[in-house]
Amino acid sequence: MHILICGAGEVGTHTAEVLDESGHDITVIDTDEDRLAKINESMDVRTFQGNCANADILREAGAEGADAIVAAVDSDEVNLLTAAVARGIGVKKAIARVHHSAYFEQRGLDYQSHLGIAQLICPEYSTALAIADTVCNPGALAIESFARGRIEMQEFAVSDGAPAVGKPLKDVSFPPGTRLAAITRDHQAFLPEASTVVQPGDVVVLVGNASVFERALGLFHLEEAGRRRLVIMGGSPTAVWVARELKGKFSIRIFETDRARAESIAEKLDWVTVINADPIDPSVFLEEHISRASAFVALLDDDEHNILACAYAKSMGVPEVIAIAQRQTFLHLLHHIGIDHVFSPRRTAAREIALALDESPLVRMASLAEGIIDAYRVRVGRRAPVSLKPLKEVPLSPDWMVAAVQHGDQVRVPVANDSLQAGDIALVIGRDGQEKKLKKLFALK
Repeated sequence: MHILICGAGEVGTHTAEVLDESGHDITVIDTDEDRLAKINESMDVRTFQGNCANADILREAGAEGADAIVAAVDSDEVNLLTAAVARGIGVKKAIARVHHSAYFEQRGLDYQSHLGIAQLICPEYSTALAIADTVCNPGALAIESFARGRIEMQEFAVSDGAPAVGKPLKDVSFPPGTRLAAITRDHQAFLPEASTVVQPGDVVVLVGNASVFERALGLFHLEEAGRRRLVIMGGSPTAVWVARELKGKFSIRIFETDRARAESIAEKLDWVTVINADPIDPSVFLEEHISRASAFVALLDDDEHNILACAYAKSMGVPEVIAIAQRQTFLHLLHHIGIDHVFSPRRTAAREIALALDESPLVRMASLAEGIIDAYRVRVGRRAPVSLKPLKEVPLSPDWMVAAVQHGDQVRVPVANDSLQAGDIALVIGRDGQEKKLKKLFALK
């Protein structure tokens, strides 16, 4: 694919690296000559100096007829304008990186449809979802790139005494829009059938529409006594999104040293305790009993401060610490100093952009059990045997199951009477090594 990347900052540069390694034809546009020179030194891509929101500049850079453009400069407004202009001069697909929630959540206007943009990417939001999944359940599987938060998928151990234990799945009252996707028992993973009986200690993968997921979770997993506690350092937009994702699941405290910002967050998030203080000040740490937290998350803009704060919290007894880091300098060292998880917004964004640009009819999304069960994004082909039939009549079992379906802008977990149509995108879970059968069922070339 011929792809233009506008912006040679952290996200643009890393995206160029990822796409260049995949063999795409890349042109990077930026106004900063020094940034472009660094890219020329490290990558075999074309560079072009100029204002990417200018149609003439885009044409000179080769945008007419290009397969895609990724607008990733520092300004949301410039990115939206660039994407719209690029579409106007003939670029087939436009992706725009935005920071502000008003654009990403499309408050007041559907910016994406109105401007002809294929996808809006928000690194802070994607990173927040990844952090929330990790904190909420260490085995959570991130499929936000497919469903953008509308579907949840979690892996967890079945609790002894849970309502669904000891019953065939056909007799379990699942909320519509939820299903059990995989079971691991005695280190062996398999896809469940209607007659499968879940046992205590089984590790299961549950998938469901976000609106009913918690109800389904309660069938298999009993909450441990005591509310889990989360401490967040820094009142960034990422922190706000993490708090929203974990509402009702954790007792959350956000520590923010800027008083005005702390007051603003307190007004937005009335279920969160916002404290105007530095959590790693020893007196604050002790007075607020932060060592009793289930997890500590450092979300400042300062990588070094995040790393040191997590190391301090870990040394003081917090069992799980998580940091974000914009730069790669220290990433390989962090696990050695006790930091459990590190998230890089630019890496998260680059992966999401690469996936959005991948138009392959079959894409491996994740592994549920390495070498045994995988999750795939599949585009339903014309004349596919699976199309226009109720899913209960489609010969998917025992190798495959349809966990989620995207039809236009609608994304949901299907029920037995739902059917697929040509052009739909499905999240399919199944046995590793059975891709030929999958391609045949979905008429993939």
